[in-house]
Amino acid sequence: MPHDERDVSMVVPPAPLEDATQVPTGQPMTPEIQAPPLQTVGRSYLLWLMLASFGGSLALMVPLAYSLAVRIDDLSPGHEERLGYVTGSAQVTYLVLSPLIGLWSDRTRSRLGRRTPFMIGGALLGTAALAGVALAPSVLLLGLAWVVGMIGWSTAGQAIQNVQADRVPEEQRGRISALTSVMTQIAPVIGIGLAYAVASSTFLVFLVPGVLGAALVVLFPVLKPEGDSRVLVRGGGVTVRNMVASYGFDPRKYPDFGWNWLGRFVFFVGLYFNTAFGTFFYAQRLDLPVKEVAGIVAVIGTVGVVAAAGGAIGGGFLSDKLGRRKLFALIGSGVFVAGAVTEAFARSLPQLVVGAVLMQFAIALFSAVDQAIVFAVLPDRAEAGRYLAVVGFAQKIPSALAPLIAPFVITLGVSAGGEKNYTQLYLLGAALALLGGLIVKFKIKSVR
Repeated sequence: MPHDERDVSMVVPPAPLEDATQVPTGQPMTPEIQAPPLQTVGRSYLLWLMLASFGGSLALMVPLAYSLAVRIDDLSPGHEERLGYVTGSAQVTYLVLSPLIGLWSDRTRSRLGRRTPFMIGGALLGTAALAGVALAPSVLLLGLAWVVGMIGWSTAGQAIQNVQADRVPEEQRGRISALTSVMTQIAPVIGIGLAYAVASSTFLVFLVPGVLGAALVVLFPVLKPEGDSRVLVRGGGVTVRNMVASYGFDPRKYPDFGWNWLGRFVFFVGLYFNTAFGTFFYAQRLDLPVKEVAGIVAVIGTVGVVAAAGGAIGGGFLSDKLGRRKLFALIGSGVFVAGAVTEAFARSLPQLVVGAVLMQFAIALFSAVDQAIVFAVLPDRAEAGRYLAVVGFAQKIPSALAPLIAPFVITLGVSAGGEKNYTQLYLLGAALALLGGLIVKFKIKSVR
């Protein structure tokens, strides 16, 4: 990373700062909105950006991975399916609202900037909602509280990502995407450890990760101010027309953005095919009851975090150094194929671990590098919030779609009561992941 310690935490005037590393994008600007100049990010700024990413993931993922299940089991024992209803409804609600929130963020005029109000507001809303989840007397009220929590924490996380699009120049995007990605992967592991430490109090199980996460998110814009956005936004209000337009884009006008969206979508469909039924898959291949698979899943998950960190950092730093993105996205999809094929035919724990590690490495490599590609092909950097929300559809829709299709795949050609065919599911996932990588590599023209 360059040793330049200049900060991007300053008020941005209409003209570029004299000492800023400004990078022209060559992209159209929305007439009433300007994008701030891109500037080399120093180590101090990067540290707080990483900590904010860690905090947002900590507060959001600990409930999804652990504490919501514990709370629902307290309120409604034996009805695990209600966890799916709660988390699914919250995901769908935020998915529908995210482009509108992004549009609002792009057009926010304030002394704090465009993204800071959403970071701070989202973190405070999310923390309050976690208290509501912890104290809810019924599953219905818990679900309503979690919808608010999902909106709050996802909004804060999206604002952190928007800041990267606003500020980080092309030559640093790979490594910064990698480092922030690693933080979001480590956070749930540490967060669940914190939750275990205070497991005697349901209230603290939610509040400790939430308060710590909120503190880290809020400290980022406090210590590294974004700058006044009133010089960037000149009367660009939210209208019905731009609200409707925020849900899509014209792929004929922005072909590289469209191809990258499609490549991500196809890759993540393949990914979710190979992760949606992981617990049942391991139980089948190891001939174990489902309840006895938890320890194996935990071990594989821990090893996978290490592999993912290696994939993200290695791919991000190398893609910056070599100035090549698409090649690493293709390598990521290729390694995913190797892991998925290994898993498809695995019948022992060592084979399953090898396959899972390869897949985790590949997912992190592809995601970190493709995130840098996303920043490079945004149709309009001045409206990063809106377009990054649309990019989110390419991952969120597969997360909902793949688990609905997978049951048909694993039962295709299987006689009644026969063993589910996970081999064909994993092979199909591998093929789709490879296709996604090929789309990114060969159809995007403006990025190397």
